[in-house]
Amino acid sequence: MKSSKVTFKNQDEHNLTARLELPADRKPGSFALFAHCFTCNKNLSAVRNISRALTSSGFGVLRFDFTGLGESEGDFADTNFSGNIQDIKAAASFLEKEFMAPSLLIGHSLGGAAVLYAAAEMDSVGAVATIGAPADPKHVKKLISSGMEDMNQKGFAEVSIGGRPFTIKKQFIDDLEAVDLPSILSTLKKALLIAHSPQDQIVGVDHAAHIFKEARHPKSFVSLDGADHLLSKSADSVYLGNVIASWAKRYIDFREKKKPETDLQVVANLSGEDKFTTQIKAGKHYLVSDEPESYGGNDFGPTPYDFVSAGLATCTAMTIRMYADRKKWNVEEVNVHIEHGKIHAEDCEACENSNTSKIDQFTSVIELKGELNGSQKNKLLEIANKCPVHKTLLSEIHIETKLKK
Repeated sequence: MKSSKVTFKNQDEHNLTARLELPADRKPGSFALFAHCFTCNKNLSAVRNISRALTSSGFGVLRFDFTGLGESEGDFADTNFSGNIQDIKAAASFLEKEFMAPSLLIGHSLGGAAVLYAAAEMDSVGAVATIGAPADPKHVKKLISSGMEDMNQKGFAEVSIGGRPFTIKKQFIDDLEAVDLPSILSTLKKALLIAHSPQDQIVGVDHAAHIFKEARHPKSFVSLDGADHLLSKSADSVYLGNVIASWAKRYIDFREKKKPETDLQVVANLSGEDKFTTQIKAGKHYLVSDEPESYGGNDFGPTPYDFVSAGLATCTAMTIRMYADRKKWNVEEVNVHIEHGKIHAEDCEACENSNTSKIDQFTSVIELKGELNGSQKNKLLEIANKCPVHKTLLSEIHIETKLKK
């Protein structure tokens, strides 16, 4: 996974801070936008785990802090539910401008209600997932009930949410009063996944039932049995992230990686739009090769010479292991470090211009762990040079290249 910190402006010109996460070995097949829960931030462990599960499945994910929360600018006391929706739309505009418009919106708790509203105005979105979302955003009033008397008298109240102090103004409550989520759900033409825990003590599971009842098909429900509202246990959020990734691909335009096929041992497939990012099938296994960004690549995988070095290293380690096991020597671990480069062939008799010609040099450093004496170590070093790949690289090689009919 590649992760970077980004910023973008909302409608009030405040800089909102976000974390952009991209797959490590490919261009994203689609983008998802994550809206966190009320008074939370983008770095909540559940948000991170769900985002990383999505990137592992090929999604690019933008998770951001709402105005006045986390690292984003602005005063939280001046925000409201309508402002949250505008922040989501600003985040989507950033993605569309810099990468690709999001096709999946994910919202946690009040963020779940907000993404439902935002999705109704976003043509690019084909799927929405809510996590512990209230069927009525006015449910938030219960969290700040201790400050309602002050709010009615002063127009604001200092309340404690999750052990942290927040200033809530009456305009926040007034804005919630105008929210009509059922009317949005009844006309929302997006695939909907509702994830909720039956044991949620903050937003009861009956809210999920109301959302499911009002929503149009296609709609799905996932029970997060045993989880709390914040998905504090990593297993719950990782599971949910994998579920959302698999479910969403059914309803959005997701660009899957092309998997090359061949009747031979290895095939490498490179399309015109991928620069040097090459899809490989070796036996039953799929790999990616690339060049560094400094050479014009995407750096999504090892270089071709990295694979050659890896082949030498793994073959050397396997050969040492086989010999040690046969001798019943105590070798607990073998590490083979390889460095590849070009050196001047000054001592190469076969080179016509010995002062300018270069040859490939692989430097292999072998690390042995276990109870071995000097004689045993020297023997294993000798055996290392007899691995099949080592012999292949030193032998005369013939490569036949032809066009496939």
